[in-house]
Amino acid sequence: MAFEGLSNRLQEITRKMRGKARITESDLKEMLREVKLALLEADVNYKIVKEFISTIQEKALGQDVLKSLTPGQQVVKIVKDELVELLGGVESKVNFTPNPPTIIMLIGLQGAGKTTTAGKLANLFRKQGKKPLLVACDVYRPAAIKQLQVVGAQLNIPVFSNEQSEDVVHIARQAINIAISKLNDVIILDTAGRLQIDEQLMQELKNVKTAVKPHEILLVVDAMTGQEAVNVADTFNKEVGIDGIVLTKLDGDTRGGAALSVKKVTGKPIKFAATGEKLSDIEVFHPDRMAQRILGMGDILSVIEKAEETFDMEQAEKLEKQMRKREFDLDDYLAQLRQVKKMGSFSSLLKLIPGMNQIKDLKVDDKEFMIFAGPVGCGISTVLRMIAGVEDITDGELLVDGERMNEVPSIDRNMAMIFKNGKLYPQMNIYDNLAFGLKLKELPKGEIDARIAEVTEVLKIGHLLDKMTEDLDEQERALVVLGRAMVKKPKVFLLDEPFSALDQATRQKRQIS
Repeated sequence: MAFEGLSNRLQEITRKMRGKARITESDLKEMLREVKLALLEADVNYKIVKEFISTIQEKALGQDVLKSLTPGQQVVKIVKDELVELLGGVESKVNFTPNPPTIIMLIGLQGAGKTTTAGKLANLFRKQGKKPLLVACDVYRPAAIKQLQVVGAQLNIPVFSNEQSEDVVHIARQAINIAISKLNDVIILDTAGRLQIDEQLMQELKNVKTAVKPHEILLVVDAMTGQEAVNVADTFNKEVGIDGIVLTKLDGDTRGGAALSVKKVTGKPIKFAATGEKLSDIEVFHPDRMAQRILGMGDILSVIEKAEETFDMEQAEKLEKQMRKREFDLDDYLAQLRQVKKMGSFSSLLKLIPGMNQIKDLKVDDKEFMIFAGPVGCGISTVLRMIAGVEDITDGELLVDGERMNEVPSIDRNMAMIFKNGKLYPQMNIYDNLAFGLKLKELPKGEIDARIAEVTEVLKIGHLLDKMTEDLDEQERALVVLGRAMVKKPKVFLLDEPFSALDQATRQKRQIS
């Protein structure tokens, strides 16, 4: 995960500062020393670290922060503001020309991910209402053209190539004419790279730049190469001239030194960040939001944007009306889950919610209760579904009695989960509803009857066994759902607001709190 190592260190440092009612110069000096070490370990350029620390110290001492009512919080704010500045200050947008097509030229070393990035950018621009054309300008690397064609086919985005020519300038000019005739308003040139910077590469890029005059030259660099990525960016900028940077494989770089150094060294902004392997895994780089993520402050704006991009508003409004009318069924629930899943893995979303990224290494002992609390929509139900095996775990480990459960099917986890507004099988009577899970495990009828008798006695629902689900009121249905889980005698019991339909009298009668 991007910045994971640095983020953990800085969050621990700032947490200590927030908790102090009074800060001395000695406290500040110790904090800055720890910040300095954290940045150096993250592979941030030494000169940049030195300047960063000096600026924070100057501001913290020069604004009478130490004498203020909330010195800890003010110091954290200074760190955050300087981190934003280090990352670029403000979002830098692509300069789309008012007279299309806009020509975007991608450059970089071989292996940085230019071809995949070309597809990702084309996909992103299309979501913004653009009509992109991908152009294969790498005529040297084996199968480079084929790779871009495959990416284009996956996205249903046109790709222009000329396998009969090795004249890159000629190919680029042809592509512009094709784009104009086909009304493509964005052209993305996927140029050739080398394993290392050489004179031939630079000259070819300069020739293309002179010939087609691209509106944007974006350098694609591999974030995992650390400081070498910064050196590469600096060289390309001096030799060819760039307008911005695309950081790839940021999801695999736990340090993040390249992202924190490249703007300061080159003077050019990071415009995009690739955050995964999927062709949808690219986002506009927001320095303020990234700084907030690093410091564990969350990034609610990105969550909202993901939701707006993913969710079908018409369907969402329909589901809301159904929930208000209590007509929300399992098919609707499944549709909702599918929409949420489009936003990305739960773990990645969790890190964007303030405070939620602090959830690590939760342990629940035998016969112990664990309560998950939070605002509506924060993901509590999803956490429970991951534990139950209904939804995949994308990060971390789930251990039950020391056994890893991540890949174990839900039916074999020996867990019982009561979903919010849990449903019963309408074609079965109450006895068969209670017995269904036990029959699947092929338990003897005598044991099934014994378990049902025990549970119905506890919940006082023995008189309901012959009834159909349609004959039950809301409170009776909630109790049967609870009973269906109890008869399994699970090792882990997961409850997602199971008693919301029960009034206080019913709870007291059954000794339910």
